[in-house]
Amino acid sequence: MADIAVTNLAPDRAAVASQWQLIWWAFRRHRLAMISLVVTFLMYAVAVIPGFFTINDPNLQNARATFHPPQRLHLVDTGDGISIGLHYYPLKLTRDPQTLAAIYKEDRTKRIDVQFFGRGYEYSVLGLFSTDIHLLASSEKTSPLLLFGADRLGRDVFSRTVQGSQISLSIGLVGVFFSLMLGVVLGGISGYYGGRIDFFMQRLIDFVLSLPTIPIWLAMAAALPQGWPATLQYMMITIILSLTGWAQLARVVRGRFLSLRTEEFVAAARLDGVRERRIIFRHMLPSFASHVIASITLAVPAMILAETSLSFLGLGLQPPTISWGVLLREAQNIRSIATAPWLFMPGVAVVVAVMALNLLGDGLRDAADPYNK
Repeated sequence: MADIAVTNLAPDRAAVASQWQLIWWAFRRHRLAMISLVVTFLMYAVAVIPGFFTINDPNLQNARATFHPPQRLHLVDTGDGISIGLHYYPLKLTRDPQTLAAIYKEDRTKRIDVQFFGRGYEYSVLGLFSTDIHLLASSEKTSPLLLFGADRLGRDVFSRTVQGSQISLSIGLVGVFFSLMLGVVLGGISGYYGGRIDFFMQRLIDFVLSLPTIPIWLAMAAALPQGWPATLQYMMITIILSLTGWAQLARVVRGRFLSLRTEEFVAAARLDGVRERRIIFRHMLPSFASHVIASITLAVPAMILAETSLSFLGLGLQPPTISWGVLLREAQNIRSIATAPWLFMPGVAVVVAVMALNLLGDGLRDAADPYNK
């Protein structure tokens, strides 16, 4: 029964339902899309207040923890009897007598408890107030908990990956927002008015789409002064990605406007003397808003990958700014691949984010398609 269309299950209910209700009912039947929605929501919840989900200060360096391997959390301790509680054991460093390779073993004689909603380093919440409450907090400061290990400067990779989600995920949203503004305005003008305006806009879109994306990103990013502050770098990288990502959305919007401008409700609005701006934004845009939302959802992972690529190549965001692309630059050498594979954990975060957003976009696109019922 789960595969039967919504309209067959409740014809009376579907007959009076709004377009958004029909889309939501169809979207709920897409299991992968629902799972992706939950994953996407959790990722952006972490990106809003990353300090709450970190364990250690992401910028704190520890010379004694250089390339420290990941540690495991334990729930049951069988040392002196059986006790239950979240904890971990510090790793003791030894050397192989022949190769001198580093060998880490858990020191079971020292148990370190982990607290939920404990106190740690102080961080800012959206610039509004400061707090030191964290989801997980270690009771031991000399042997910090390193879930994803440490980098060459002894910094916590897990905390840096969580902190980097704020930049990498937000740059996708902000970049797509600017692209949306350009795509809707230029595509809407092109499709609504037609004629010479449409011809000029389409040639402009063809020119933008014909440009090789990666060389353009590299050239524009390389032109940015290296001494700019992190906030200005962030805004400029976002604008660069937006200027090269609006053309596809503009073409979709233009096609929808061409098909809608001859519809009866548009003609009725014109006969009633409604202004053209109101016809565009009040009557035409809402009729295919679901398709625009699906296109936006599919465009966000492309923006995330673009920022990651630029920062990985050293032409995007620069340290001390923390993003997934900046963190992946630590994994560019042979030693990282051979001895510290945990430095690729930010790459795993990129893969999860991109897959979740792509599956979410696919689900929205299928749910919004009137011919896919």
